[in-house]
Amino acid sequence: MILDVSTIIEVLGTISFTISGVFSAMQKRLDIMGVIIIGFVTAIGGGTVRDVLIGSTPVSWMRNIDIPLIILITAICTIFFKKRIKTFKVTLFLFDALGLGLFTIIGVQKGLSVGLHPAICVALGTITGCFGGLIRDILLNTIPLILHKEIYASACIIGGAFYLLMLPFIDAGVAKMAAVIVVCGIRIVAVRYRLKLPVS
Repeated sequence: MILDVSTIIEVLGTISFTISGVFSAMQKRLDIMGVIIIGFVTAIGGGTVRDVLIGSTPVSWMRNIDIPLIILITAICTIFFKKRIKTFKVTLFLFDALGLGLFTIIGVQKGLSVGLHPAICVALGTITGCFGGLIRDILLNTIPLILHKEIYASACIIGGAFYLLMLPFIDAGVAKMAAVIVVCGIRIVAVRYRLKLPVS
């Protein structure tokens, strides 16, 4: 893979969501195969849905063997070093927030690359960021975060819109990283100060 900003973002997002999925599965005390499967689904779920929606098939992880290899290696390393990680809950949250931000921007970029309307690009980024975690939580019999009153999908929407607004004014690489920080920052601040959306 060419080591440009987009590739780095995709690799970091894949690693982050794999770790998030592995930690969630270990908390549910799944066997090693179950843990790896959940890690894999968490990492590629949103991207798979995105690629199917825009007609980009075979989906990205099927066309690039590096992605499954990164997921597998990350999952195994996470399992191996689990005893050195003292706070699963905090670690899970941080990696989930990072993966959310990274994958949101990947989704927005994919939408732009096929000429979609900016609003649809933001929606595509939100799907890419959220659906891996959505599938993970469903498989683990947990109410998905995206369906809670927590600020989750809305962080993707704000971050995706921020990225599109900044593109005409600053370098694309800087805009990407700034948008990732916005998504992560919103998630962290929302959880830290218990900010929530109103319930119906």
